[in-house]
Amino acid sequence: MKLNNRQTILVGLAFMSISAFWQVYDGIIPLILKNTFAINNTVSGVVMALDNVLALFLLPIFGSLSDRTHTGIGRRMPFILVGTAAASVAVIVIPLSDRIYSFPLFLVGLGVALLAMSSYRSPAVALMPDVTPKPLRSKGNAIINLMGAVGGILMLLAIKVMVPKGDHPDYLPLFILLALFMVICVLLLFFTVNEPRAAAEMQRQSAAMGLTEEEETAQPDGKTRLPAEVFRSLCFLLASIFLWFMGYNAVTTAFSKYAEHMWGMQGGDYALVLMVAQAAAIVAFIPVGIIAGRIGRKRTILLGICMLAAAFGGGALFSDHFSWLLFVFFTLAGVGWAFINVNSYPMVVEMSRGADVGRYTGYYYAFSMAAQIITPILSGALLDVSYRLLFPYGMFFAALSFVTMLFVRHGDNRPERRRGIEAFDVDD
Repeated sequence: MKLNNRQTILVGLAFMSISAFWQVYDGIIPLILKNTFAINNTVSGVVMALDNVLALFLLPIFGSLSDRTHTGIGRRMPFILVGTAAASVAVIVIPLSDRIYSFPLFLVGLGVALLAMSSYRSPAVALMPDVTPKPLRSKGNAIINLMGAVGGILMLLAIKVMVPKGDHPDYLPLFILLALFMVICVLLLFFTVNEPRAAAEMQRQSAAMGLTEEEETAQPDGKTRLPAEVFRSLCFLLASIFLWFMGYNAVTTAFSKYAEHMWGMQGGDYALVLMVAQAAAIVAFIPVGIIAGRIGRKRTILLGICMLAAAFGGGALFSDHFSWLLFVFFTLAGVGWAFINVNSYPMVVEMSRGADVGRYTGYYYAFSMAAQIITPILSGALLDVSYRLLFPYGMFFAALSFVTMLFVRHGDNRPERRRGIEAFDVDD
């Protein structure tokens, strides 16, 4: 069996649009809060956590709702189309409010955009396992994350080029580009992927491997409860997801402010450092899928956590001055995050039943978003004490996630043992 790379790339367009949005959101919104509305780091952290508060409740709801949706264009596509349309309109309000110094209008634009993004994130991510057999989902997720990283790095490049230096730069051209990019990505997905047909083909391939829907969902009482040992692994895995997002999101969300405060970077100069991490992740995503197929998802994630902790520890050494060595550490962080991200979501849905992929996708994002509710506030309060604490904070939570990950015993997909070239899922 071989992964349908073309289809997976096209499915990844939805995640590309999502990643593009969050790249601009994480980089620009803290600067607007600080420089336009004079919000301190603690309150800024509260505002930055609003999206995660919404997502904590809405992602599982919309994921589960999409599981039960049946239309002529599929289960997930209606949510993707409507959510993208609403978000692309709302994001234009954000730079307009910045132009006229209107904080209420800013909150309205931000709130609508975040509601729209929450409505289709779980359905968009669930589309990949819907059309990909279980043994191929790590490789499929590698491509999805690759597409997301491409979207992120394109927006970082746009930030670098389009955001001028100065006390009050005009962000409107950047947000217009973001809206157009999101719309184009999703329209390409809609016109090139027939979701019902692709899902039916996945079911056919799964049946050929003996992984039928009926076998996955049948329970004596008609419910889909997990065995106790699998549920325990799921809890430890979700705890690990929570912890590494506590560390990683704190660094990425506060980095634009950190670079401005500690290193004197202005405008979009900070984006160059993050572009290095994104580029490293792009290079790593496909090999990571292969590595996970050889040594297992859990071991691959543990290696990634070690890289991430080492990268944050290295970053802490250069709080007083910028050094070219930071590019090395951010390269390591990008590769480490690829090792983690490619394999964690497939481990979650590996423990799900076939009809519950959207709901388990919601669980994954609920825990990652719960971390992203807490960590901007907690790290923001620490930044008000000292900016030097940012990288040690990230390293601490990465180390904790390593410990909890050791207790995960399920979710490592293990198809029939194969050797040599067969391990790469080539055609017979």
